[in-house]
Amino acid sequence: MTEETVQSIVREHRKLTKGKLILRGILITIGAILMAVGLEIFLVPNHVIDGGIAGISIMLSHVTGLKLGLFLFILNLPFIFIGYKQIGKTFAISTLYGIIILSTATTLLHPVPAFTDDLLLATVFGGIFIGVGIGMVIRSGGSLDGTEILAILTYNKLPFSVGEIIMFFNIFILGTAGFVFTWDRAMYSLIAYFIAYKTIDLTITGLEESKSAWIISENHKEIGEAILHRLGRGVTYLKGEGAYTGDEKGVVFCVITRLEEAKLKDIVDEFDSGAFLAIADIAEVKGGRFKKRGIH
Repeated sequence: MTEETVQSIVREHRKLTKGKLILRGILITIGAILMAVGLEIFLVPNHVIDGGIAGISIMLSHVTGLKLGLFLFILNLPFIFIGYKQIGKTFAISTLYGIIILSTATTLLHPVPAFTDDLLLATVFGGIFIGVGIGMVIRSGGSLDGTEILAILTYNKLPFSVGEIIMFFNIFILGTAGFVFTWDRAMYSLIAYFIAYKTIDLTITGLEESKSAWIISENHKEIGEAILHRLGRGVTYLKGEGAYTGDEKGVVFCVITRLEEAKLKDIVDEFDSGAFLAIADIAEVKGGRFKKRGIH
């Protein structure tokens, strides 16, 4: 295989197999519906909100009387476009599909009466449903909230971590709920947001803002080039030696964001389904060339 052929292959955004595409669609659908249940069946009827775009949409829906699904769709559109430009086509399509399902499901569920009018129960179960739903969608390579995308994109321009930026957005949004509803509802909203946040971590083990990835494969060059051109992430090639066999091993090291984990796994599986892949959380990333390159 010539160098030109390798470059042509790794730059191409190959389509997912039919089975993987169907599975991804099913998981995103279920995740979006679960979030819709958490919103329309538990939180919204009890005037409790979630963080992010969902929280803004709930307040705008309450003030204007328009459908919640309409605001969820319209307010997330700019972030889907930004995600397409900065993260990739697959992520944008997955996110758009998830938002469409979420908007439709909230509209259909709006006439359904709340399961409970107990504020604590509504807050707890609403947060759980939302957390599981968002976790499933992120695990499938998409997102249901634009504030997370915005936080990742502003990370390099502000002296704060992605988590801190998201927390700042949500404190402002949840604090506003005190003026739109009542201050006790704002406090319940904080509880719902915290439960949802923790449930996401339980749904997707170790899903943090930044992750390090170690890949050992005979096709490490092809995998590294694909990561470089498809994800826009810098890679480092290392040489390793198997302790048991003594064979020389090619190693790829890179740092990615949590929204890129699903796509990284697809790339590794495409070039070497038997490759060794280890992904670990990173508390902080500084220096080097972690800043994202443009995606071709």
